[in-house]
Amino acid sequence: MIVVMGIHIAPAQVDDFRQVLTDHPRYWGERDLRSLHLLALVQEFGSTCLVARAGDGIRGYIFGFVTPEGTGYAHLIATRDDARGTGLGRRLYAAFAEAAERHGARQLKAITSIENTGSIAFHRSLDFDTEIVDDYNGPGRAMAVFRRDLPFNVSRS
Repeated sequence: MIVVMGIHIAPAQVDDFRQVLTDHPRYWGERDLRSLHLLALVQEFGSTCLVARAGDGIRGYIFGFVTPEGTGYAHLIATRDDARGTGLGRRLYAAFAEAAERHGARQLKAITSIENTGSIAFHRSLDFDTEIVDDYNGPGRAMAVFRRDLPFNVSRS
């Protein structure tokens, strides 16, 4: 468990997953991404599915896993509406990178839609290389693909 400024980052539990879905609009606003939240990730890759918890609940989370080829894939990362701009996303990514390295990861990867300019800017600020890949998510569905080597030592807040 990592504790910074009263926020505890720890592996997600099933109850945390359920709470994230209950509070979904606080993390994602109008976008309904509940179908991308897979309980199996928490159950099967618990040490790389993390929540940032404070006294008032879950402030953010990152759900991911390590591939057999040594890539720490961040499937979802979100911060609650009242925690944005605090550096929590960076802290979550750093905790995920540490967990992924413990499981043999040598690099990190994430994807987002090409319309998600906030996510693209965030990943670039973390020194991810960004590539737009045509048809990545099916015909006519280009995605922004982010990659960076480990270790993860981005100190900006």
